[in-house]
Amino acid sequence: MQASEISKAERMSTVLGIDVGGSTTKIVGFHLENGAKTLIEDPLFVRATDPITSVYGAFGRFTAENDIDLSQIDRIMMTGVGSSFLSRPIYGLSCAPVSEFKSIGLGGLYLSGLDEAIIVSMGTGSALVHAKRTENGTETRYLGGTGVGGGTLVGLTKRLIGVDTIEHIEQICEDGDLANVDLRISDMYKNPQEDINADLTAANFGKLSDMATNADIALGVANMVGETIAMMAVFAARGFNLSKIVLTGNLSTLTPVRQVFENMTKSGVFGVEFIIPKHSQFATVIGAALQG
Repeated sequence: MQASEISKAERMSTVLGIDVGGSTTKIVGFHLENGAKTLIEDPLFVRATDPITSVYGAFGRFTAENDIDLSQIDRIMMTGVGSSFLSRPIYGLSCAPVSEFKSIGLGGLYLSGLDEAIIVSMGTGSALVHAKRTENGTETRYLGGTGVGGGTLVGLTKRLIGVDTIEHIEQICEDGDLANVDLRISDMYKNPQEDINADLTAANFGKLSDMATNADIALGVANMVGETIAMMAVFAARGFNLSKIVLTGNLSTLTPVRQVFENMTKSGVFGVEFIIPKHSQFATVIGAALQG
């Protein structure tokens, strides 16, 4: 191969990131050119009954839709709970495992453009990571998390109102009214103190009405999940004296949950800004690819 052909091949190389979940797999790619990485603007995820099936399905679809030849793929970075099921190379391409929590931090900073923030990954449960760019690279620290997340939302709505798909939950929440479900500060105090926002929730489901509809209950569950995650993130941010919180993961795209964070940012009560960047649901897999 001539030098010019080698140079062209190097410019066209691609690194892939794959995040293998229990029932979904996400995949993104970066083109490598002259040492720079450019995100391929069509990340995707697929659902399947097992992680191996979903990985091969995602890989095949992504490379076909983006016209990527196997010879152009430089390396594959793997993360997620299901990545341990893959013990062999994918189509002869070696796969390097990377930390999920580091991937969360790297992806959150990349998408938000921030140098330091609390990154919240909202999936089945929720994880919190502190990420900061330094002269020596990006430092990430897993802070803990909560079992409250998308699994909570789906499980409770299935049990309470017989609805168990995210799409249906989002749709039914449109007609919900939290006044029939939650107890607010304004319900408890005639004249709340000046430093307390009367619209804050005093007790989730603390004013559940006999007349509450399925839509009211669904919205109440979504609001409870969002508020629980939000307050965990607020406390984490205060520990690092930060005001920026980046929200990532599938739950960040759900309208009734997004509205919780948008309303808390607008109120200014807690002195933080919740940021939901473009491609927020792909932050972890983007962070995995960035380590390649």
